[in-house]
Parts: sequence; structure tokens; C-alpha cells
Amino acid sequence: MSHDRSTVEAVVKNYFDGLYEGDADKLGAIFDPTADLRWLEKGELQVLTVPDWLDRVRKRPSAKAEGKPREDFIVMIDRSDDQTAFIKVRCQLPPRYFTDYLVAMKLRDGWKIVSKSYRYDLRE
Repeated sequence: MSHDRSTVEAVVKNYFDGLYEGDADKLGAIFDPTADLRWLEKGELQVLTVPDWLDRVRKRPSAKAEGKPREDFIVMIDRSDDQTAFIKVRCQLPPRYFTDYLVAMKLRDGWKIVSKSYRYDLRE
């Protein structure tokens, strides 16, 4: 089964741009408001709603404003049909280097990220 990757890749590009620029509005446009972010911290599952995450994004200085290097790329996109995609990406907001697992779905208003789980490494 072959699916057009360009629409999903456009969402991921906006994701990368929004993260690097610290643009909560750009990120909010590609995340479904009911989505959440999940990660492990000291062995405990942490969960953050998208509105709470966007609030944090608004309050922190962006990597772009701080002149930090940008490196982000798509590792893989797995499409099970024309409405569902699993996306693995790598990105960085130094000193954190992330592997993100995004689930996107084609909703009435277009492709939205409906779930994000991630891990990161701290580097000097």
C-alpha cells in the first residue's frame, strides 16, 4: 500500500520549525488539543497535556533565539492507511537530544499529531 508522504512530512516540518523557533502557535496548529506528551523520568511515567506543554514553550527561550544549532530529521514514517501515521524523529534543543514518537491522524481539519512519546539524552 503506497501513501503520499508529503502531507505528513509537512506536519513534521512545522513541528521541527515550531520546536526550534519556540513558536507555540505553530505547534498548537499541528497538535490536536486532546493530545498529550509522555516520557519516563526516573523510571516514572510523566504525562503533560498539550495546552500545558504549549504554555511551557511560550515561557522558555527558543533554541533559535539562543543561537543553538539545529539538527532535526525524520527517521521513519509508517502509514497503515491514508488516515494514520506513526512517525519517528530525532531533534535537539541542546543540551537535550530527543527521539520522538509521534502518532498523526488525518482529522476533519487535516493532519494532526494526536500523541507524542519521547526520550532524551542530556549532553554537554
